[in-house]
Amino acid sequence: MSPARTPRPADATASPGDRRRWQALGVGLVAAFMTLLDVSIVNVAVPSMDRALGASPSDLQWVLSGYALTFGLVLVPAGRFGDARGRRTAFVFGIALFTLASALAGLAASPAWLVAARLLQGAAAGVVNPQVTGLIQELFRGPERGRPFGLLGATIGISTAVGPLLGGLLIAVGGEEHGWRWVFFVNVPVGIVAVLLGWRLLPSRPAGPANHRRLDPVGVLLLGLGVLLVLLPLVQQQWQSRAKWLLVPGGLLALAGFGAWEWWYARRREPLFDLSLFRVRSYALGSLIALVYFGGFTAIFFIFTLYLQNGLGYSALVAGVAITPFALGSAAASALGGRIVNRFGRPLVAVGLLTVVVGLVTVVGVLALAPAGAVVPWLTAAPLLVAGLGSGLVIAPNQTLTLSQVPVPEAGSGAGMLQTGQRIGSAAGIAAVGSVFFSSLAGSDGDYALAFRHSLLLAAAVIALALVAALVDVTLGHRP
Repeated sequence: MSPARTPRPADATASPGDRRRWQALGVGLVAAFMTLLDVSIVNVAVPSMDRALGASPSDLQWVLSGYALTFGLVLVPAGRFGDARGRRTAFVFGIALFTLASALAGLAASPAWLVAARLLQGAAAGVVNPQVTGLIQELFRGPERGRPFGLLGATIGISTAVGPLLGGLLIAVGGEEHGWRWVFFVNVPVGIVAVLLGWRLLPSRPAGPANHRRLDPVGVLLLGLGVLLVLLPLVQQQWQSRAKWLLVPGGLLALAGFGAWEWWYARRREPLFDLSLFRVRSYALGSLIALVYFGGFTAIFFIFTLYLQNGLGYSALVAGVAITPFALGSAAASALGGRIVNRFGRPLVAVGLLTVVVGLVTVVGVLALAPAGAVVPWLTAAPLLVAGLGSGLVIAPNQTLTLSQVPVPEAGSGAGMLQTGQRIGSAAGIAAVGSVFFSSLAGSDGDYALAFRHSLLLAAAVIALALVAALVDVTLGHRP
């Protein structure tokens, strides 16, 4: 069915089938953008929420991190459900739930109401995202997956980086008192359209006979418990007791139990996740690269926003604009990376990781040498653009290579496990880099510039570890 070269979506010569699958992909990308945007867009709205609702620091922490927590919990089960029962049903249900939760968050009259809506919103986002990746696996074959994965990578990069800018714009338009509500309300009309188009355009289930496989409830429980115990102390930075870290080994034990159960269960029925995927080098090393890279990548925006707003007194809008060069570079390079990844393979990812490290280290050097009173957003624009270009050569190409040998019937669960690793990496990275930021701030009598440079160097070092993993894959790939 698929030609050697897939027509562009706007190509007048494209067949109805080709146009329909690109239209389905477009709906999926819009949904992915909307759900991933809500990871970062809320950060700049926290001060407004605090004033409007009288939220405690613990409440605000749950607003920020509760979304990531429930997002990570449901990724693999939701991906498995899409594999077994059809992606359209899971996608439409997830978007409808996300839209409802967004409306409830915008209407929140108390901190508890807002936290509950954010938890529901995160779970809905976790239902949606594996369906988008699985949809690409299902609708495209072989080398033609490069372009749609490139578009997905651009979506991930832009949504993560542009969140503070869009949040700042909405707060500026809506006002300090009510602008934060529009951060949530903006999802409602988009979500309604996505539900209607998703039901119309997405395939109801993969081609072939109906699949009535069980969904492995014990596996779901063990994986959910493991992810919860690992993520909870990472995302809840308001918990000061060191005893919270005892949850991590408990989570690792639950994950080990999940692995043992899946190994046993796979000998009798279809498991929640096929552990044999980790014997595929492209999937195993690609998942490791994604986990480590997101540990450094996501933390950059967290500490940069703190530095600009709290340290230098810039507005939420200016802080968002300052991050835009990274987003633009990431978007441009993701589109290119998706086109050329099949030609260059994992070395392209290695080049991207090296470029990100160089860009971040340059940011540190530029700020260390900057004269007093310098306009920081101007100084950091060029090196952040370079780092963004590198990031675009990492996310989409790595995702393409990681999932390239995953069978279509396992596409949702395979993508869900990959994204679960990304969520764990993001939480761990923000916890570690944020800890260095605040420790340096406390030890330097409030020197935000020094704290930012130290924490950004740690983020660059984490990304350098991902580079090592990519180089290992390149080396193994060249062995006879």
